[in-house]
Amino acid sequence: MPPLWQLLIEINMLNDIVPKLPMRNKAVTLDYYINKLDFRLFGSPNYDDYLMVQKDDIQIHFFKFEALDPKENYGQVYIRTNDIEEWYRFLLANQVDIHPAGPLEIKPWGQREFSLLDPDSNLLTFGQPAESDKDQF
Repeated sequence: MPPLWQLLIEINMLNDIVPKLPMRNKAVTLDYYINKLDFRLFGSPNYDDYLMVQKDDIQIHFFKFEALDPKENYGQVYIRTNDIEEWYRFLLANQVDIHPAGPLEIKPWGQREFSLLDPDSNLLTFGQPAESDKDQF
C-alpha cells in the first residue's frame, strides 16, 4: 500500500473557488445581485459584515469595507458561462450597465467576453470560448 501522502495527492482535494469581494453597503450589494443579476441569497443573511450570493453553480462572497473608494477598487472576478449571448441579452433587458470598455466581443485570446462593474466597482468579466476555439478547452 502506498504512503498516505501519495494517496492524498491522487485525490482531487481542490474542487471549487469562491471570490471574496469588498462591499460598502450590504443592502445595495444584495439588491444589485438579486434584482439586477438574478442571483439568490446563499447561507445566512444574519451577518452584517458578510454576504453570500449564488447563481447556478457559482457563488460570490462579499465582506464589508465601508471605507472602500470605488475609484481605487481593483476587485475582479472572471466568470465562465456556457451561453454568453443569452446572458448578455438578459442583462441588457434588465437594464444592467455594461462596462464602456467591455461590450460583448471576441478577444484576441479566443474568448467571447464582456464586463460590468457592480455598485462598488468590482469588475465582473464573463467569458466563453469562441465557437472556433471550443475544442481547445
